[in-house]
Amino acid sequence: MVVGFRTSITNAAASANANAAVSTAAIKPALIPTRLLRPCNSSRSYIHLFTVSCGSKLYPVKAMADADTVSIPMADTQASGSGRKQALISLSDKKDLALLGNGLQELGYTIVSTGGTASALENAGVSVTKVEQLTGFPEMLDGRVKTLHPNIHGGILARRDQKHHVEALIKHGIGSTPTGTFDVVVVNLYPFYDKVCSAGGIAFEDGIENIDIGGPAMIRAAAKNHSDVLVVVDSKDYPELLGFLQRNQDDQQFRRKLAAKAFQHVASYDSAVSEWLRKQTVGDDFPSSLTVPLSLKCSLRYGENPHQKAAFYVDKSLSEVNGGGIATAIQHHGKEMSYNNYLDADSAWNCVCEFNKPTCVIVKHTNPCGVASRDDIIEAYKLSVKADPVSAFGGIVAFNIEVDEDLAKEIREFRSPTDGATRMFYEIVVAPKYSKKGLEILRGKSKTLRILEASKNKKGKLSLRQVGGGWLAQDSDDLTPEDIEFKLVSEKTPQENELSDAKFAWLCVKHVKSNAIVIAKENCMLGMGSGQPNRLESLRIALRKAGDEVKGAALASDAFFPFAWKDAVEEACESGIGVIAEPGGSIRDGDAVDCCNKYGVSLLFTNVRHFRH
Repeated sequence: MVVGFRTSITNAAASANANAAVSTAAIKPALIPTRLLRPCNSSRSYIHLFTVSCGSKLYPVKAMADADTVSIPMADTQASGSGRKQALISLSDKKDLALLGNGLQELGYTIVSTGGTASALENAGVSVTKVEQLTGFPEMLDGRVKTLHPNIHGGILARRDQKHHVEALIKHGIGSTPTGTFDVVVVNLYPFYDKVCSAGGIAFEDGIENIDIGGPAMIRAAAKNHSDVLVVVDSKDYPELLGFLQRNQDDQQFRRKLAAKAFQHVASYDSAVSEWLRKQTVGDDFPSSLTVPLSLKCSLRYGENPHQKAAFYVDKSLSEVNGGGIATAIQHHGKEMSYNNYLDADSAWNCVCEFNKPTCVIVKHTNPCGVASRDDIIEAYKLSVKADPVSAFGGIVAFNIEVDEDLAKEIREFRSPTDGATRMFYEIVVAPKYSKKGLEILRGKSKTLRILEASKNKKGKLSLRQVGGGWLAQDSDDLTPEDIEFKLVSEKTPQENELSDAKFAWLCVKHVKSNAIVIAKENCMLGMGSGQPNRLESLRIALRKAGDEVKGAALASDAFFPFAWKDAVEEACESGIGVIAEPGGSIRDGDAVDCCNKYGVSLLFTNVRHFRH
């Protein structure tokens, strides 16, 4: 700031106040009257005390009754910290509070704080003005009322560029500084999320008392008035805040970024409260309004394709606490996960977790191309690869039991059945746990192999999917063979092993993209057809992959067969399929029954469809 001195003020006034005069024309400040002054013993009387804004700094100045000159105390033009800037701090999570408090104090800020935060600051050697000194009221109603007072919210919400706002502060005696305003507000909220999600649970009344009221009010007020007030809700932002203040630059983009984060912080907090209260009531599964709090986990190199930007968010809904799934998986090794990696890993993990016996699932482009269950997990792994070794190469392999040393060696060294020489390559291995030696061996397979440790997905989750301009919501498809009846509708009764194979194929087909057909035998997928516009073509793909092993195998379809004769059902029967499991429900179900009876094939209706789009 450039200061031009003038000598038009009388000597009496100048000597009485030791002030340097600055021409209003030179700095063109906005003069805001703040309070009347008593007449002084000089040849001219001061009429008002004004505040002059120069850059981001406020200066109280005195103006003559008949001059266009204001005076600024010389000390204020030289001192970096005049003590007139205020920061309001109220924290439940006090991480790095000492860093923040000492940093602000060194920059000349007066710090106003509440209860436990004030005590923590004082213990860190920071001078603190307690909130009750400003409000004139003690904390009351069991802590429900601390900061809900005009002296606080007036100091946050007052616009510095509005004369009548500043006049209102003076009129009502708000604040301990000439303008009574706060320049920085740092607040985080009662740990409602952690309390209601604690292992032991929480009583309803305790949950209610952990709903923060004053905190969100201060955050929202500061975020609304972000052009004058810097609002911080995350301790990770303390260093950036202090650096910004030290540079003494006004950056509205920085202010807006903090304000946006603050509003999002409150929105996520409120969504948790709303979800918790909704769970305490009996009503529709689908509320009239739904907010899903998402927290950025990481930026991704790109999206589904290299020209698409992407990021990965974790769902912070209460229903997802300890809910398992790929989003919370631990990555032990390998390259960073990509957009497609997350999709494929999710598909593989969801599928393998369906099975009770030791099982291996291999996925390519979200479709399982190999599935096998065996008491010997190594045998299951080899059979999964054998089902479609071409598709398995470069895929995702998932297990529902621990990967130990022996299994890890097999994953590392197993050669493709297509030529017996090419070592199998995978993008990801995912399992519930790894032995120390098993993890060490897998790390040696490839620098890029992603090794994930995941927890099983909890049942009963809400499934969301985006369409243009909206979202579809539904219950997750959690049905297992034990939940349904495989009703015999044909003359031939399946053998016990055939029924077991039908249930296995049915469990696989629910994870294959429609139209979906799976052929299986002895708890092993032999072939699958997926994503075809017609069921007949999916059948033919599955039959081709199954080859000669199709004789006596089980076939599962994700939906009913619209035609039987000279169509999918008859072709399946002619190929040697022993049992067919399908939902039924077609107007031509009778044709399917007659066709199976003609060829001596068992037909089971499940009355459950498994479309997957």
